[in-house]
Amino acid sequence: MEEREKLKEILKKRSYEEGDFVLSSGKKSSYYIDAKQTTLDPEGAYLCGKIFLRMIREAQKGVEAIGGPTLGADPIVTAVAVVSYLEGYPLSAFIVRKEPKGHGKGLWIEGDKALRPGMRVAVVEDVVTTGGSLLRAIEVCERFGLKVVQVLALIDREEEGREALRSKGYELEAIFKRSDLVG
Repeated sequence: MEEREKLKEILKKRSYEEGDFVLSSGKKSSYYIDAKQTTLDPEGAYLCGKIFLRMIREAQKGVEAIGGPTLGADPIVTAVAVVSYLEGYPLSAFIVRKEPKGHGKGLWIEGDKALRPGMRVAVVEDVVTTGGSLLRAIEVCERFGLKVVQVLALIDREEEGREALRSKGYELEAIFKRSDLVG
C-alpha cells in the first residue's frame, strides 16, 4: 500500500470521530480529528515524517529546519527530523510555544540553538481550521529572524485556514483535506 493511503487509513481508524465537539478555535463541529492519535503512533509518525520530508524536498525551497506550534506540531517535527537524518538530508526541528517560557531564558522557541536569523524554515501543524495557530507560530518565527518559506499541515479542515494564510502571503500545503477523510 502506498504511504499516503496507509497514513489515511491510520487517520480514519485512530483520529477521526463524529459527534458534537468544540474546537480549539471555539467553533462547534459535528466531527473531530484528534491527529495526535496518529502522529504519536509509531507507523503514523514514520509515515508523516516520510511524506512531509518528501514535500519539503520536492518543493526545492531550501528548507533547513521544520517547526510549528505546540502541541500539534511536536510529534510531526520530531518525526520529520528523525526521517530526514536517516535519509541523509538532516533538518533541525523546533517548537514554537504558545507563550514565552516563564522561567529560565523565557524562550518562545524550543530548539533555538540550531536556528539562526535568515534560516529558511517550514512551519507545520497537525490540523488547520482557522489558521490562527500557524499564523501565531509564523509571527514568532519571523520575530526570531527566520524566513518561513513553506507552510504545511497534515489535515486542512477546509474552513477558513487556507484563506487566512493566503491573505498573509502563505500557501498552505496539506497532505489531506477533510473531504479526503469523510465517507
